[in-house]
Amino acid sequence: MRILTFAFVLLVLAPLRATDPLAAADRPKADTTYELPSQQPTFSPCGPAGTAHVRTTLYFGLTRPTGRVSEDEWRTFLRQQVTSRFPDGLTVWEAQGQWRRSDGRISRERSKVLLLVHDDTVLARATLGEIVTAYKERFEQESVLWESSSVCATF
Repeated sequence: MRILTFAFVLLVLAPLRATDPLAAADRPKADTTYELPSQQPTFSPCGPAGTAHVRTTLYFGLTRPTGRVSEDEWRTFLRQQVTSRFPDGLTVWEAQGQWRRSDGRISRERSKVLLLVHDDTVLARATLGEIVTAYKERFEQESVLWESSSVCATF
C-alpha cells in the first residue's frame, strides 16, 4: 500500500505542483536574459476573416384593410424608407405567410421579407424601428415581424 501511495504522489501530485504558479513562485528563477513570450491562442468566434454583425429580418404583410400593397408602392417604400437608410446592401424576397389576427382568425397573405446585415448599434436599432413604424402607418398594418440574431459575416 505504501508503494501505491508513493506512486500516486509521484505520478499525480508532483506534476500538478510543478505546473502550479504558486509553487513556481517558491522556486528560484534561473538567471536568463531571454524569456519566451507567452503565446496564448486567440479565439475569434467569427474565424480569421469574419466580423460580428447582426442579421435582422423584417416580414412585411402586403394585405391591408383597404386592399393590397402594390408592387409600385412596395418599391417606393423600399427606396425611400429602407435603401436610403441602409444603402450598403439588403436582400428582399417574396413569401407566402400566415398569422393569427387580433380577432383570433388565421390570415394568409403575400409578404415581402427583408434581410439586412448590419453593425449592432443603437442607431441601427432605432432606424429599424423607424422603418417598421413607417410601414405600419403607411400600409395600415397591425404588426411587422422583426427578428434579429448575432452572425459572423465577411463582405
